[in-house]
Amino acid sequence: MNLTEIQDLIKFVAKSGVNEVEIEQKDFKIIIKAEQKGKDQPVYIQATAPVALPQAAPAPVAPVATPAAPAAPAAPASDDSKYITIKSPMIGTFYRSAGPDKESFVNVGSSISAGSTLCIIEAMKLFNEIESEVSGKIVKVLVDDASPVEYDQPLFLVDPA
Repeated sequence: MNLTEIQDLIKFVAKSGVNEVEIEQKDFKIIIKAEQKGKDQPVYIQATAPVALPQAAPAPVAPVATPAAPAAPAAPASDDSKYITIKSPMIGTFYRSAGPDKESFVNVGSSISAGSTLCIIEAMKLFNEIESEVSGKIVKVLVDDASPVEYDQPLFLVDPA
């Protein structure tokens, strides 16, 4: 509900002679109370809103789209057609290792086989190990550690030879 809708609702309550109107939606609750002694009486408003939760969720999503766009075209720009691209199966945060003090699962030059753990993607507080479906050698890591990734965003280039 925006400010204009709330103002219209207040005007309606003041003109209609209704004592109290209460509206509750998933992200806010508004109660408008008016005294009935006369038409010139003030209208009292009590509104509660969540603590920046709905606004906080979209904020991280906007930066996610910005790095994703340059990262995707950057891979095909060079002669990478002979390599296999391993893409993200989900939206989340990309981690190269199991913890900050642990070694990366794979680095440039690492040999991998089908089923090898490549990275972890955290999505909704769940840490998902991403396994390779191909065998070969890691040629390039396309995403920085602890960076947000989009669905189908390229993560690694693998030389299948």
